[in-house]
Amino acid sequence: MAFRSVLIADDEESMRHLLTVFLRDHGYEVRAVANGEEALKELQARDYDLVLSDVRMPRLDGLALLREAQRAQPELTFIVMSAYGSHDAALEAMKAGAYDYVSKPFKPDEVLLVLKKAEERQRLWRENRRLRTELAGEYRVESLVGDSAPMADLLKQVRKLAPVKTTVLLTGESGTGKELIARALHDLSPRAALPFVAVNCGAIPAELMESELFGHVKGAFTDAARDKKGLAVEADGGTLFLDEIGELPLQLQVKLLRFLQEEEVRPVGGTRSERVDVRVVAATARDLPAAVQAGRFREDLYYRLDVVGLRLPPLRERAGDIPALARHFLARFASLRPAGPLEGFAPEALAALEAYRWPGNVRELEHAMERAAVLSEGPLVREDDLPEVVRGAPDRTPPAFELPEATLSVKRATRAVEEQLIRKALAQTGGNRTRAAELLELSYRALLYKIKEYGISG
Repeated sequence: MAFRSVLIADDEESMRHLLTVFLRDHGYEVRAVANGEEALKELQARDYDLVLSDVRMPRLDGLALLREAQRAQPELTFIVMSAYGSHDAALEAMKAGAYDYVSKPFKPDEVLLVLKKAEERQRLWRENRRLRTELAGEYRVESLVGDSAPMADLLKQVRKLAPVKTTVLLTGESGTGKELIARALHDLSPRAALPFVAVNCGAIPAELMESELFGHVKGAFTDAARDKKGLAVEADGGTLFLDEIGELPLQLQVKLLRFLQEEEVRPVGGTRSERVDVRVVAATARDLPAAVQAGRFREDLYYRLDVVGLRLPPLRERAGDIPALARHFLARFASLRPAGPLEGFAPEALAALEAYRWPGNVRELEHAMERAAVLSEGPLVREDDLPEVVRGAPDRTPPAFELPEATLSVKRATRAVEEQLIRKALAQTGGNRTRAAELLELSYRALLYKIKEYGISG
């Protein structure tokens, strides 16, 4: 991790000028102020990675500034500068949480060395945290329960993709666990110790979305009272997860495409761009190719996001995982149960779980298990403990094809079977035409033509 922005607080103008020029020449963004009060106002106005402050200053000394800065930004790295005769104050600042100090007079290279040491310490701290996570077995990929063929294939692809920076587009119905997969891609990557930042593109008002993603400068709009880092900068070095990407307004799709191509962020109202290093994972429950065809989603952005696409299977396509998932969630919610411990499921309850089609997917199953854990009174979950919609699930045996009565026409029979297959594929994929075309072994264009021909909606 490299520090970007440095705030210098020193009442000597010559010292401020020297450090500003030197650090800017070495790639830092620098702001210099003459006293502690001005420094505190700066810290309240925007975020800094590091403060380099003199110990002795008028109006608010370095020690008081340190204490106030820690309240506002606990992770801020603070380095003090002390002249001859103020070493005791510098040591007191170290005890209060400053990372290090440099003694005046000093050579600029000495300050640069201290900054590099602080950056290395931060990097090692993050690496240590990542290794502790790995040793504790806390990878979120382990929370993806199931050993069905679709899940085994998905997790194989996740492990293969995790180490590289390639942009990934996750598709699948709501509730299939897209954010869990995005976190697994992050946690199994070299970026695991750095931020994972999730953005729900459908939950943020369109007029605020650009500011949330890319930040803004003070005064950019009415409520912009201070500079603000965007979520893309917050994710620097790590992973940016763009959930519900299909909901992103068209005017922002252009700016997102530019960000993906150039890896630079320009805040709203800003005049300079800032380079960032992020791995982007996007997710959607929408049929993006259909949205492209309808003009609701930019084709160039779609292909830029869909460098590698991972489809998350709905729960009905991995029905063999239902018992294991149900037991997993039941164990999680066991503490909610007012009665004694739960041993599992009565046979009729398990049969009902396996017969239901779970349109809400894993999330719906999770909520059903929470309900069962709370309501069950005996050692086993009974069918009556399950939601009514689950108890009333019909037999999963697929119906036979219905052919037109009294016909021997191969042509008419073929059309009837073809229409029913298309309807079944669309129902099975939740209306995802791209996936339906794959199941039907048709081109996407051919499927659209046949949907129109047969008057199929959805």
